[in-house]
Amino acid sequence: MQISIVLASMVFAGTALAGELTRYPLPNNSTFPIAQAVEIPAGTTLVYHSGTTPQPANPDAERYSVEFWGDTETQTKSVFNRMHASLQNLGLGFGDVVKMTVFLVGTPEQEGRLDFQGFMNAYTLHFGTEAQPNLPARSAVQVAGLAAPGMLVEIEVVLARSAE
Repeated sequence: MQISIVLASMVFAGTALAGELTRYPLPNNSTFPIAQAVEIPAGTTLVYHSGTTPQPANPDAERYSVEFWGDTETQTKSVFNRMHASLQNLGLGFGDVVKMTVFLVGTPEQEGRLDFQGFMNAYTLHFGTEAQPNLPARSAVQVAGLAAPGMLVEIEVVLARSAE
């Protein structure tokens, strides 16, 4: 009888643990707000969200100009606002993001390089905060261009939906 109880409790404990993600921090006590890796247990549904681009910051400005789209930080904020709404429609949130790929276009102000700080200023409003501490594994790459002239930011994410 005691063995049955022990075995049953082990089965239930394993089931409870099966639904938990493991987010591995960066080494050397790094405080940079990404995960080194995210381990996803069996029974978790992965949701692949298409790339999200910004809305025009000023639709009345000259089409495709810097004033039309905004700078990297402005565009990143727009992308995250649009993504937030899309994720809510799917019953998900930023805390469910396990992998993020960021595509950034270089700017003249950065001598043709991507504005990583502008991106990070907007990113850290949503990830690694007290309200939303879950950090995704993330890559950020510079690309030659995006779907429309003047767009500087596109972000795609993979999310984990618990089976519970």
